[in-house]
Amino acid sequence: MLEIPHYSSDGVEKEKVILPESIFGKEIREAAVHHYVKGYLRNQRQGTVSTLQRNSVRGGGIKPWRQKGTGRARAGSINSPIWVGGGRAFGPHPRDHYRHIPKKMKRVALLSALSDRARENRVRVIDVPVYEVPRTKNVFAMLKNMGLENNKVLILLTERNDNFILSCRNLENVECMRASLLNAYKVLWADYLLFSPESLKTVEKEFDK
Repeated sequence: MLEIPHYSSDGVEKEKVILPESIFGKEIREAAVHHYVKGYLRNQRQGTVSTLQRNSVRGGGIKPWRQKGTGRARAGSINSPIWVGGGRAFGPHPRDHYRHIPKKMKRVALLSALSDRARENRVRVIDVPVYEVPRTKNVFAMLKNMGLENNKVLILLTERNDNFILSCRNLENVECMRASLLNAYKVLWADYLLFSPESLKTVEKEFDK
């Protein structure tokens, strides 16, 4: 049984919450996590970089000077890669870096990452505050009361809370995202996971299959 603290919107612990074993008590499959992270990072690449090879650079139609007798090294074209302004040898070209990640691997990697964070006692439940206007200092004070001000924190939400999200935006190591979009890479990025009570139910509903 995994018990974690439940904090108020001010960062004060008020009770304990039991995490569902079906989500946070799984076997950690390191190989699946490794393959997922590699695929995830590869799929973030745009692959739009392009360079000009010697056949794409303008000019170079005539031999710069005669082959012998000048005292200089022989040269056949100003487009040569060793010339300034010439084409690039073996330069990158647009390509598709996409790698398919099976759905089962995504789920196994996510549950493994969540289970790892739960075993290390890095999961919390918090009552997400609702602000009338953005207040970054209030969010920082809340994290400081929880002892998390110097850690990477991922806050999982279910309902739209614009002012709270704007309040977190100026904090370097704090991110907010929808619980239904949670993935293993984001879980591993964060030192601590903060779930709202609703987002914890959403994760259990979405991934306990």
